[in-house]
Amino acid sequence: MRFAVVAPVGAAVTADPEFMVAFAQHTEACGFESIVVVEHTVLMSRYTSVYPYDPSGRVELPADCPVPDPLDLLAFLAGHTTRLGLATGVLVLPNHHPVVLAKRVATLDALSGGRLRLSVGVGWLKEEIEACGADFASRGRRADEQIAVMRLLWEQRADGASFHGEFFDFDHAMCYPKPARRVPIHIGGHTSRAARRAGRLGDGLQPLGVGGPALEELVAVMRDAAADSGRDPDELELSLGHSVGKIDRQRADKLEALGASRVVLAMPPTASIGEARDVLSACAQRLGLTP
Repeated sequence: MRFAVVAPVGAAVTADPEFMVAFAQHTEACGFESIVVVEHTVLMSRYTSVYPYDPSGRVELPADCPVPDPLDLLAFLAGHTTRLGLATGVLVLPNHHPVVLAKRVATLDALSGGRLRLSVGVGWLKEEIEACGADFASRGRRADEQIAVMRLLWEQRADGASFHGEFFDFDHAMCYPKPARRVPIHIGGHTSRAARRAGRLGDGLQPLGVGGPALEELVAVMRDAAADSGRDPDELELSLGHSVGKIDRQRADKLEALGASRVVLAMPPTASIGEARDVLSACAQRLGLTP
């Protein structure tokens, strides 16, 4: 079982270099596997989209909350850590052109020594996705092509990569540097479509806001989709969420019994690095982590 920690974006500190360096270094020192950073390219002061992870239908972040670009933030943190895993959770895939994204991901993974994990989703904020130039209704089909394009560019043959799809089209493209190793792509979301995408194309599933029988159903959908695609379902990872302040070994064991290979821990929205360090240290002690 591995434990990842989400940087406290709600505290408006993830664009504070001093806080984030101290936070990442303490996360690493405590023995956590990875740090996770979220993405919103833009937030809207007015929107009609429904946020699916809160009964209010409204996202908890104010529109003026600083949300740094996740890959740029992880690159910055890579330079201040040595072994800490670097993860998105989740990167809004339709906001990005996959050729450009493939270059950025490969560069970060190469320079960090193979520490990157991508968790991607198709997004819920229609206004954000349309502001970035993508069609909201077709974002699922687009995501399938985006994953295929990135994998192709990372694993291309000597004569270059060629792709001809509904959304992307190119011939003989050479994309270097290559990632240090095969970058894992996990699919974040709460729908059966996300679970099927994880089974068909991903390396794991990160269910969001799902528990109980609904979680069991999503995992079954992922595994069935993997088997139908000729892939081994046992090779796929499952990352489940919990709270830094509430997780303990007993709760972790219950999540592991559900099939979790990783627990992604949400931080309280504190702007005090001292308080954040204390919360992380106490959590690591309860879990028996060692650096």
